Order: sequence, then structure tokens, then C-alpha cells
Amino acid sequence: MLKLIAKRLFVGLVTLLAISVIVFAGTEILPGDVAQAVLGQAATPETLAALRATLGLNEPAYVRYFIWLGKFLTGDLGVALTNGMPLDRIVGQRLINTIYLALYAAVVALPLALGLGLLSAAWPESTFDRTVSSVTVFFISIPDFVIALILVLIFAVELGWFPAINPRPRWSDFFPTLGALVLPMLTLVLSVLAHIIRMTRAAVLDVLKQAYIEMALLKGVSKKRIIIKHAIPNALGPIVNVIALNLGYLISGVVIVEVVFSYPGLGRLMVDSVVFRDVPQIQVVAMVFCAFYVALNILADVGAIMANPRLRYAK
Repeated sequence: MLKLIAKRLFVGLVTLLAISVIVFAGTEILPGDVAQAVLGQAATPETLAALRATLGLNEPAYVRYFIWLGKFLTGDLGVALTNGMPLDRIVGQRLINTIYLALYAAVVALPLALGLGLLSAAWPESTFDRTVSSVTVFFISIPDFVIALILVLIFAVELGWFPAINPRPRWSDFFPTLGALVLPMLTLVLSVLAHIIRMTRAAVLDVLKQAYIEMALLKGVSKKRIIIKHAIPNALGPIVNVIALNLGYLISGVVIVEVVFSYPGLGRLMVDSVVFRDVPQIQVVAMVFCAFYVALNILADVGAIMANPRLRYAK
């Protein structure tokens, strides 16, 4: 078990290293001059040269990559080009806001999705199952920004129940903040709900088709007991996987949601960084997103291994 976990961690670190190369190369091939974009058209040749020297733009790309990677690994994230503030402070606060919204959505989505998935699996091909399947296919087919705009039009513009623009969360006003974040939370919930419901239904149905389950039904064991004591434990592997992947989406896929609702999270920071051509900020935010996604993928693998004893001895 420990060997498998160590192997997954090693693969995750190698993946992050490869991602760092892609992130750095992606910012390198952006068109235009970074110094000119930061200082504007009125910048003098002297100020442009000074900024290029500060950013190390006069060095070869591979040299700058290793310098940047070394600083990143030691915790030196640098400063933002737009305001000169340390990136650890900027990214840290925005990350907290994004995690706050993601956890809010997860607390609502996970129990609802698991419950609907289990009910659909308990009565397959019923009216309830067909309704849930139709609704999930509908929401899978709609992009996030369309869901967000529809919710804003109905609940913010027409009914006026919730605000369309969301300020920074205030920990002192916990419950009012939850109320103000209902619309972005609902957008995220509707985006991930369908995937978890469908995977839960499929995994539980696959277990219910096994011979020992059919034998238990023939012996008179109730379907409720079979699902709780046999189906759910044996279906945990794929369910844990899809939950972890969707949690990764809630962290790293909130860019559009945060932009639509003007929410000051990490996704909004990424968009602002691209607009203002703040390359160090883009690199840090991209690496944070990727690190969360890789970490949750590793947790999904480990969770699947722990949930399924056969995987522990597969190698």
C-alpha cells in the first residue's frame, strides 16, 4: 500500500515538473513585449531596459526557467508587476476566497448528488430515474457561463433575491456571506452535480448486477440493506474518483464563474493577470491551479485503492 502511494506521489511530482515547463513556455510565447505591456506606450527606452533587466528578460529562456523554478521551490514567488505587492499575499488571499466558494458548493453538491444517484440506482428505469437522467444530461450539455447568466437573469434581475455581483467574503458575517454567494454556488453545483449522479448510479448498478447480490435478493434480503451494506462499499472506488475530479474542477475550473459574478477569487485573478500582462502572477496562479488538480487526482487514486482491496494487490 505504501509503495503504491509513494509511486503515485512520484508520478504527481514529475507531472508538476512537466507542467511547470509548459506554464513557463506558455508565458514565453505570448505575443508582444512584456516590459512594453507593463509600462505602456509612454515608457522611455531607459525604463524599458531597466524593467527588462529586473525581470531577467535579457537572459536566455532556459536560464530564466531554472531561476524561476528554483525561487518557486524555495517559496519565493516574487512580486506582481501591476502593483509591486508580494505574490504570496495576493495569491494566498484569492486562494482562500476560491476555496471558500468551492467548499460551499461541495457541501451542497456532494450529499445531493450521492443521494440522487443512489435513489436512481435503487429504482432503475423508473419515472424518477428517467427524470434525473434527463435533467443531468441537460445540465451536462450547457456551458457554465450560460447557467450563470440564466441564474443571474432569473434570481438577480427578475426576482431580486440575490446579488449579481459578489464581494470578498467576510468571515465576521458568515451567514450573510453564504446568502450573497448563492448564485455562484448554484452555478458550480449544477456544473458538477450531473457527473457525480451518473457515476454513482452506474457504479451502484454495476454492483447490483453481480451474482451474489442477486442471490441475496432471492433469499429475501431487503434492497435497502443490500445497497447500504454491499453495493455502496463495493462501488466506492469509481465514486471517490469522480468526487475528487469534480472537487478539482471546483478549485481550478471556477474562472468563468468568478468572472461572471465578479468574485475576487483565484480565477478572476488569472483573468486580470492576463489582461494586464502580469507574467509572474500568471505563472504562480497557473501552478497553484495545476498543483491542486494533481493533488486531488492523487487523492482519488489513493482513495480508490483503499476502497477496493483488489487494487492493493494488483502489483
